[in-house]
Amino acid sequence: MGEKKKAVVLLSGGLDSATALAVARAEGYALFAVSFRYGQRHSIELESAARVARAIGVERHLILNIDLGAIGGSALTDDIEVPKQRSDEDISSGIPVTYVPARNTVFLALALAWAEALGAEEIFIGVNALDYSGYPDCRPEYIEAFERMANLATKAGVEGRMRLRIRTPLIAMRKAEIIKTGLRLGVDYSLTHSCYDPTEGGLACGRCDSCLLRLKGFSQAGATDPLAYAG
Repeated sequence: MGEKKKAVVLLSGGLDSATALAVARAEGYALFAVSFRYGQRHSIELESAARVARAIGVERHLILNIDLGAIGGSALTDDIEVPKQRSDEDISSGIPVTYVPARNTVFLALALAWAEALGAEEIFIGVNALDYSGYPDCRPEYIEAFERMANLATKAGVEGRMRLRIRTPLIAMRKAEIIKTGLRLGVDYSLTHSCYDPTEGGLACGRCDSCLLRLKGFSQAGATDPLAYAG
């Protein structure tokens, strides 16, 4: 039996990334998870990422420090209020202030560097283009463009030693379908964290876009969200 193929998986500690990690495990990859401390107000998610990484069984969990807070321009990294109690219509229209400028491009570039160093041809990212907040760097056309760039920008790609692929197993799923997939694959969602604006004690607010999408997803999946919420 040969050595397992390696995959780098972006792991925020949220519901989607935990599910993407479980999908990669189910496909038989040796898992290398990467998370980012980027100045986010919800940095408690990194504790969740560490718990998920241990539970699912990664070979290595790398946490990289990048100060996107110095750039600002987002409610997640700057002194901008996180929107609360928005309607489904509002969430699905326009790009909200929780968008972090070029975040997935920065994250994928660093994941790409690690993948090339590891000899991993697959990078998994839990982006979703259906039940999400309209971020431009979650769309299929963005992922396809980044994959093309990845194979132009790396020594391994140019020399033809590796064909780097950006894997997005959740991109066409509704949140309920993502949750059902994760439960089928044994994801313990009590280990995850999705809230953009948690309390000082680490409780999810239950009112930001991410919490509302998560709660709606569990309801539509006919499952109970194991997280505790404030209020």
